[in-house]
Amino acid sequence: MQSVFYIVVTVALLAASVRYIESRSIFYPIRSIAATPAALGLAFEDVFIKTEDNVTINAWLVKSSTQRGTLIFCHGNAGNIGDRLEKILLFHQMGLNILVIDYRGYGKSQGQPSEAGIYKDAVAAYDYLLTRQDIDRSRIIGYGESLGGAVAVDLGTKRNLAALIIDSSFTNAADMAKTIYPFIPSFLLGTKLDSAAKVRAVTIPKLFIHSRADEIVPFRLGERLYQAAAQPKEFLELSGGHNNTPVDAQEKMAREIITFLRRHNVIKQSVNASNE
Repeated sequence: MQSVFYIVVTVALLAASVRYIESRSIFYPIRSIAATPAALGLAFEDVFIKTEDNVTINAWLVKSSTQRGTLIFCHGNAGNIGDRLEKILLFHQMGLNILVIDYRGYGKSQGQPSEAGIYKDAVAAYDYLLTRQDIDRSRIIGYGESLGGAVAVDLGTKRNLAALIIDSSFTNAADMAKTIYPFIPSFLLGTKLDSAAKVRAVTIPKLFIHSRADEIVPFRLGERLYQAAAQPKEFLELSGGHNNTPVDAQEKMAREIITFLRRHNVIKQSVNASNE
């Protein structure tokens, strides 16, 4: 009996340790917003959206005069929307509207982040776009970078997106844990972020983007996520690190995204967008 007691206590302590590490490793929200799109000369709407569980989240809507389509931008696990200006500009130059959201607990958004919560935040952002008369609901595109890839994939299972773009993301939390903390038994993780299982049911056009030089999310996990996905799907390999995309890779990314969206008749043709 004493041996059983020690085993139970050991497992309980191990589980508690795993949950502590987990809570400190997944979300890195920052409240202070360093800059807004105005710093790049971009007009934007500072909007506040109520989620189904009554949490108010903050988002920026940056509109394009070309109205080719609207991108719901789900960012990674660290910082807030103020740290995504470079990509906001890139998507704006493609002629896309961008709704970039801060998950609960990030920036000006209420609450505390959780896996279930960030999924609700993305759904609320989509539903907000449906209330806008100036947004073409048939051309709403999900985009997720890193952790945001899991959010975008989940959104793709719950709402009618025109296309999905997954940038530098992973299969699930267990696979990432094995990479970062190989000593942690993955079955003890409470967070799943299981994009590999969900993406099989997403039948809209999907573009997966990853770099072999990604030092945070291994290329193999991005490749495995792509392999798990249902058709239609495409894979784009870029250069650069996880948070450092060279200018030439950014230009390639812009060209390939536009080509992908055109190929699947997601965006309208335009002669005004600068990244053709």
